[in-house]
Amino acid sequence: MGWALKYSHPDDLARALHAAVGGEPVLAPSVTRRLIDTVTALPTTLRAAPPTPGERKLTELLTEREPEVLVLVARGLSNARIASDLGLSEANVKSRVNRILTRLGLDNRARAALIAQRAGLTGTP
Repeated sequence: MGWALKYSHPDDLARALHAAVGGEPVLAPSVTRRLIDTVTALPTTLRAAPPTPGERKLTELLTEREPEVLVLVARGLSNARIASDLGLSEANVKSRVNRILTRLGLDNRARAALIAQRAGLTGTP
């Protein structure tokens, strides 16, 4: 997954495409700057809220392997990259991600990433 701006230099677009195909997240530097500025402008209560008891319990609903998948989803990795990292098929990862979303009552990967972060699974505040 990534964002490259249409006016990016062709060499930058090529590097971004190769990185994205390899499962790496890609953000154009100007997009990264805006993202950092937006996040740092948020009140600290929104940036580093501790997990609620409910969020800690949500992760207890997962199977032994699903928290590993959830952490990699939270890091922005693609299903293909997660499959490669964990030695699974891409179809298996897609199935696990769908089960994680269903078990946690979530509708997208971004919400899953937030839950993983707030539950302390990602090692980042």
